[in-house]
Amino acid sequence: MTGDFVQGVLGKTGIKVTRLGLSATYRPGKETILKALDEGVNYFFCYGFDSHMTGTLKELAKSRRDSFVVATGAYNLLYGHPNLRRTMEKRLRQLGTDYIDVFLFLGVMKEKQFPESIREELYRFKEEGKIRAVGISTHDRKFAGRLADKGALDLLMIRYNAAHRGAEEEIFPFLGKHDPGLVSYTATRWRYLIRRHKGWPREKPIPTPGQCYRFVLSNPNVDVCMMAPSNLKQLKENLDALRSGPLSLEEMALMKEYGDLIHSSKKWFM
Repeated sequence: MTGDFVQGVLGKTGIKVTRLGLSATYRPGKETILKALDEGVNYFFCYGFDSHMTGTLKELAKSRRDSFVVATGAYNLLYGHPNLRRTMEKRLRQLGTDYIDVFLFLGVMKEKQFPESIREELYRFKEEGKIRAVGISTHDRKFAGRLADKGALDLLMIRYNAAHRGAEEEIFPFLGKHDPGLVSYTATRWRYLIRRHKGWPREKPIPTPGQCYRFVLSNPNVDVCMMAPSNLKQLKENLDALRSGPLSLEEMALMKEYGDLIHSSKKWFM
């Protein structure tokens, strides 16, 4: 993969990334992970329980550690806080590496769940050289916008897709001052954007997964869009679509129209 549409830099971190990253959400398997890397994908996100991805990356770390960027993190427990250092050290062992590129505090639902003490501890890991960049994942767009405006974190991981475009007003306008990295997820809106809705005319096409990813990446504010294929075939389809570049005006109109329909009928926050 080549060209500005598929290659970028993770905000102010200076970390070079492919703008389409691979998530382990639907357990793509070792073959798919290796194929993604061979095709040029270098941004990989995994939870601690994603053993097939952590195991594969651990093997790769022995000889190809510089060829990929690994993102992981600690979970917001909602009640109380996890032992961040213990979690971070565990991820280092699981991945067989002495540093993690991106370490996130995951699943922040409200501002009070991310106190200053958590942010300070994350930056201590960075000062120790064990983490290259720190951030959070959150559904609270207004909070993310405030963090971006303050330059409080190296990057933000947020929801953005054709059905949830609120980031265009609540986050993106605040990125310029401090240039935090921006990683998006749920490009297919948990696959609702690629399922035919009963209110959509039968003669009209529905978006493809590739169009969902291209919709996100057509916005230059997004450094990395996460994809979540469940097998090698889906990975190849996504990468083939990516080579088509930004959406055409007609494709963009389709995405927004269908996204509005999904948003109006499926209002729950995810």
